[in-house]
Amino acid sequence: MTQSFWLLGTHLTILADRTTTDGKYDLIEGYFPPGTQTPPHRHTRYSEQIYVLEGELTAWVNKNKVVLSAGESVFIPMGTPHVVAALSDKPARGLTVSAPSGFAQLIEATGTLNENEAPDIALFNRISSEIGDEILGAPGDIP
Repeated sequence: MTQSFWLLGTHLTILADRTTTDGKYDLIEGYFPPGTQTPPHRHTRYSEQIYVLEGELTAWVNKNKVVLSAGESVFIPMGTPHVVAALSDKPARGLTVSAPSGFAQLIEATGTLNENEAPDIALFNRISSEIGDEILGAPGDIP
């Protein structure tokens, strides 16, 4: 059963998580409206692979900027500061594989069902810390 949530302006659908993969990975489909950008962050307990299905995503992995079109992907090693953004005037859609599982837990615990509802930032920070995620700045900042 898939679950969908809004988190920090992005619509995220959990396709697989720790309950279906024995904790080995999460598979998340993301819809990124134009202008959506994550804050700089790093995952200390899992790596991340992002594959673009539609549109264009820009990723900063450490200080390296990569612009990805449909069919392209980027690997973000565990512990690497990064930002992912939809900077064009069109939305983007992509898949994220996080291994081992962890990211889906954050989405499920802190995402909202309503696009305009703000997440509980205290809860977001607590769950981020529990799964080993570190927020390194505000949305709009580059690592």
